[in-house]
Amino acid sequence: MDFLKKTVGPTVLAAICIVSGWLLCGIWQKTHAGKGGAAAAMMQAAPVTIGVDEVREMEYNLPERYVAHAEAAQEVDLLPQVDGYIKEIKFKEGDIVSVGQVLYILDDERYQAVVNQRLADLEAAQAEQRRANRHFQRLNSVDERGITQLERDNAEAQVETAKALVLQAEANLIVAQYDLKKTRVIAPISGQIGKSNAYVGDYVAPSKGALARIVQVDPIRVSFPLPDRLYIQWRQLQKRGETYEQRMRIILADGSEYEYDGKFDFDDNQMSRETASIMLRLLFPNPDRMLIPNSFVTLLYDRAQPPKYPMVQQSAIFDLPSGGLGVWTVTEDGCAHAVPVETLPGHDGFVPVVSGLSVGQKYVIAGTRKLADGAKVIEVEPTKTEENSADYEGFKL
Repeated sequence: MDFLKKTVGPTVLAAICIVSGWLLCGIWQKTHAGKGGAAAAMMQAAPVTIGVDEVREMEYNLPERYVAHAEAAQEVDLLPQVDGYIKEIKFKEGDIVSVGQVLYILDDERYQAVVNQRLADLEAAQAEQRRANRHFQRLNSVDERGITQLERDNAEAQVETAKALVLQAEANLIVAQYDLKKTRVIAPISGQIGKSNAYVGDYVAPSKGALARIVQVDPIRVSFPLPDRLYIQWRQLQKRGETYEQRMRIILADGSEYEYDGKFDFDDNQMSRETASIMLRLLFPNPDRMLIPNSFVTLLYDRAQPPKYPMVQQSAIFDLPSGGLGVWTVTEDGCAHAVPVETLPGHDGFVPVVSGLSVGQKYVIAGTRKLADGAKVIEVEPTKTEENSADYEGFKL
């Protein structure tokens, strides 16, 4: 018994000391593992699964968007220039009419009678002119001793008076013919005619108002307010000769894009005091009458030949702790690195990169939540539903 006491006691004590030392060592290692260097821990960490894409060179054409207003390039109220009863209407309300087309016919019997009367007056004046000319010629053929100077002067005056009467009769005939012509109301412009305000049998006159209105719909004008700041920038570009060919497009009320591009027409001659903007007007073809005067549309204003930039997906951009923007890139050795970048405003889900990346370089578009600088990564292709997600866990293997 004394032997066991002397042997077991020291053995148990030694075992307890060994186990305690081993436990304390493990606790110390766990406590101070980070102090040994993050790189060593990272080397032992499992690779992060990520989705990647390549930097592509794409056109950058960020459009300016404006609320625009469609308006007729021309509109005319049809006013009768003579009075009378409407005899016939030669159009259907809502028709597209052409310039010179007869639209209304007024009863012209009275005006035709006036024309006939003026023709008779002209013939009488011409007959009197011929008589006066013959009388003057006879007096000129007589010996000067056979007539007095007074008779000669009177004959000459009769010739001049007859000539004036002919001119007066011709002028009266022109007025009568003009009134007769105006019994037919014609279209002064091409466009769509609206509702008629008078019908067959109605008495119309210039003082009674317009018969109808014609609105030119092809081409049609689209106007939009350009803020004074952008107007000054536009003029400064023109002054420096840095203008570029613009592309002006329209988004219709149903969200579809209008098939025709517009061209610049003119800018207004004064700013709006209330809105500090100036109206710019564009012309658009409108053969199908998709644009209606007084309707509102969205105008997209961008470049016809846009510049190209390296592009990355919007989801790849993140804020750097030190300030600015960054993108996770993947190097050839399979490590992720945060790269600071300079960008322009994004458009259609992509962001142009001015500096920091080059075309063809790989960058991370998904799975960035677990990334650290220098981390090992495994590249996989993201599924359609998982693209552009920084934190997704599922991948298409």
